Amino acid sequence: MTVLYEDNHIIIVNKESGEIVQGDKTGDTPLSDVVKAYIKERHAKPGNVFLGVVHRLDRPVQGTVVFAKTSKALTRLNSMFAHHADNSGPLTPDEIRKTYWAVTRNTPRKPEGTLRHWLVRNEKQNKSYATPWTPAGKPPRNAKLAELHYRVIDRSDRYTLLEVELLTGRHHQIRAQLAAMGCPIKGDLKYGAQRSNPDASISLLARKVEFIHPVSKEHIKVEAPLTPQFKIFNKQ
Repeated sequence: MTVLYEDNHIIIVNKESGEIVQGDKTGDTPLSDVVKAYIKERHAKPGNVFLGVVHRLDRPVQGTVVFAKTSKALTRLNSMFAHHADNSGPLTPDEIRKTYWAVTRNTPRKPEGTLRHWLVRNEKQNKSYATPWTPAGKPPRNAKLAELHYRVIDRSDRYTLLEVELLTGRHHQIRAQLAAMGCPIKGDLKYGAQRSNPDASISLLARKVEFIHPVSKEHIKVEAPLTPQFKIFNKQ
């Protein structure tokens, strides 16, 4: 586990592909337990350690994960994570800006754009299905509006690097929406990739998280380190 930022109220760590953020039916040790053990040992905490899970990343995804170390921070961070900000203006204290990098085999027809879909989650398949969104259209049953902004950062001989800003937070949103655009993420067999990555990851990185600290009001901006599959590109 790599700690990217820590203070009295918040800890931000780099999640590796294959780790789960919170416990599930697999019984595997979650990242939240690893962080708790780190806090307990590093700060010699007696008794149980408080740690609030603010958000999650899918198991094959890597990058920044924010945890709350106090109940005060947890309440405020939960509210902030419900309001995603784009890059069109300055951050407000009740917003959070999450930026992802995705490697895709195909290149979007437009170098930059905003995607809007209706997303329907299938619990049994653990998969979300994207259908086109129109202003006057009727949403499918149990659908939620999903919105993101993407832009092409770079290309290699075989792949395209996209920067993605989430404007809503839905289950498998980036994976489903990029696949619906015809650009499935490298290694993501569930959403249309032709082959898996050797380490079972998908080429999706929670690259950056940015927000106004809920207690100190400082501007926090944290970036995840690049793994080799992202270092093949020149424009870092």
